Amino acid sequence: MKRIITNVFLAVLIISFSSCATMFTGSRQTVKVQTIPPGADVYVEGEKMGTTPTEISLRKGFNPESVVVKKEGFENKNLPLNTTFNPVALLNLLGLLGWAVDGATGAMMKYDKKFYEVTLDAKTAPSAAPGN
Repeated sequence: MKRIITNVFLAVLIISFSSCATMFTGSRQTVKVQTIPPGADVYVEGEKMGTTPTEISLRKGFNPESVVVKKEGFENKNLPLNTTFNPVALLNLLGLLGWAVDGATGAMMKYDKKFYEVTLDAKTAPSAAPGN
């Protein structure tokens, strides 16, 4: 009887610690984007998500999402997004199912910064070709 109780306890413990990063931190992360000057449009994977200053929700994963900041009269800028390992995933311990779920949902990773400030450069007028 004691062995059955121990096995049930261990089974419950393993199940409760599976996919910890997904359960505790989710598969999305909010980051703040600010530009100098303000009022730039923020695009995530080509879709407009807001105007700076703004907060955007990004999918976590091994490959960061593409975020571009655009403002009329200024050069477009890509945000230098990087992802790092999410230490909450270590709570999976030896649960292979938890590691698989966290890897599939992207929750095993997180964005290394929560705030991005981008200085936009003014577009330069194209110079006239010689001989015109």
